[in-house]
Amino acid sequence: MSQEPEQATDRPPGGVSRRTLLATGTAAGVLGVGAGVGGAALLRSRAPDIWSRPDVSGTPPVGGLHLQFGRDASTELVVSWHTTDAVRDPRVMLGTPTSGFGSTVAAETRTYRDAKSNTEVRVNHARLSGLSPDTDYVYAAVHDGAHPELGTARTAPAGRKPFRFTSFGDQSTPTLSKLTDGKYLNDHIGSPAAGDTTMAIERMAPLFNLVNGDLCYANLAQDRIRTWSDWFANNSRSARYRPWMPAAGNHENEFGNGPIGYGAYQTYFSVPDSGSSPELRGLWYSFTAGSVRVISLNNDDVAYQDAGNSYVHGYSGSEQKRWLAGELAAARRDPGIDWVVVCMHQTAISTAQANGADLGIRQEWLPLFDEHHVDLVLCGHEHHYERSHPLRGTLGTDTRTPIPVDTRSDVIDVTRGTVHVVIGGGGTSKPTNGLFFSDLRCRVITGVGDFDAALGHKPPIYVLEDAPWSAFRDRENPYGFVAFDVDPGAPGGHTTIKATYYVLQGPYGVVRAVDEFTLTKPRG
Repeated sequence: MSQEPEQATDRPPGGVSRRTLLATGTAAGVLGVGAGVGGAALLRSRAPDIWSRPDVSGTPPVGGLHLQFGRDASTELVVSWHTTDAVRDPRVMLGTPTSGFGSTVAAETRTYRDAKSNTEVRVNHARLSGLSPDTDYVYAAVHDGAHPELGTARTAPAGRKPFRFTSFGDQSTPTLSKLTDGKYLNDHIGSPAAGDTTMAIERMAPLFNLVNGDLCYANLAQDRIRTWSDWFANNSRSARYRPWMPAAGNHENEFGNGPIGYGAYQTYFSVPDSGSSPELRGLWYSFTAGSVRVISLNNDDVAYQDAGNSYVHGYSGSEQKRWLAGELAAARRDPGIDWVVVCMHQTAISTAQANGADLGIRQEWLPLFDEHHVDLVLCGHEHHYERSHPLRGTLGTDTRTPIPVDTRSDVIDVTRGTVHVVIGGGGTSKPTNGLFFSDLRCRVITGVGDFDAALGHKPPIYVLEDAPWSAFRDRENPYGFVAFDVDPGAPGGHTTIKATYYVLQGPYGVVRAVDEFTLTKPRG
């Protein structure tokens, strides 16, 4: 395997060696254990994609059904689906498992035109508000002439109650969709594991799932729209029953799509409004579930590495940084918030000879994480699993090496420092667990060189340093995710988050626990 990180261009695709059961539109009959009400609906659902055959009326079907939370996850949800043709009266029928559908909510339609194919994609978003906390709902997404697609959803608890969430990044798709010389290929570094990850998440039945960037790698694909469609068709088997909340990664940056390349991502998702400029809508946001404030960032704004279809370092003019500083300060003033969790793509830590850690993140984000005592940072970008000791402050070096404040790795007092976790084994065909340094070393991207036409990007400039912050890294397993169980504890006591890293052990979401640790702090 090449030790060069993959770059987002229209150049060499990756391939996979076998066709997957989870081809577009064929996986709807697979039932994930632990899916509850959602699992029952899954058996009845066709999970079509936007390229599926139209309904009898000629109307395009409901494709890529998925959920997102609003800013208050206890009362707000968004139901989304997409087509490539105009539809009439997109809407969601909403009810409860015991009373059936009782109301109808109109959907807003957003569009983007893919610059490569000149095809317009239409995404419908129905905003459900005024919901009851910690409550199960049933819904059906439909537009005129289409068969309704069913789903279920559960709102977050209000206040301090236990719940589970999951996280991973760097997934791609399990489908083989490009026909070349009589052979089916995957030209966006996907693998069958991308489908197994979805089933494993659904077995865990989390309240929500965080996707830490590099969702489908459409910017590597010849057919970007089909690649997005494949990603939603695969993940709708879980995302129609629980919100999959994304962070944009470098592979969401697509040449010609939107003013800075994220037009597709910004259209497919309707995440909580951060008050950003219209052209930056949805690239960073936050939501609250129970006593946890989740903050999603777009690191291409601050990272030095050039790994998208275009180099957009500094694109927000510090708008994102100002928002983050205010958001962190507000979270720490809120008496109902015990935990601050950051979800982002590129990472400040890595002990692999892959992409490496990025100095831009250390310069721009880590001082804010320290100042406001962020508890947990979840990343992807490196296609493996590793985590840090609790970190606070940096050494006085040019690379700003993070300082570990404790080396106990099973129970971690996060009042002393922030724990960073890289969870990039979501399913790509280019895992990096085989690229760890033999000793604890880190390659830090400190800048980029001039544009190299042969490479198609600006090459990274690396500095090699020791990595005293490294607590655990998984050399053996390429694919996995982490489940986080939030326990609010008792008044006057401690609250905890127990983290369990699961690795994929086979098809249909079979997993095995490999690493466990518990974060603890006084309850607010």
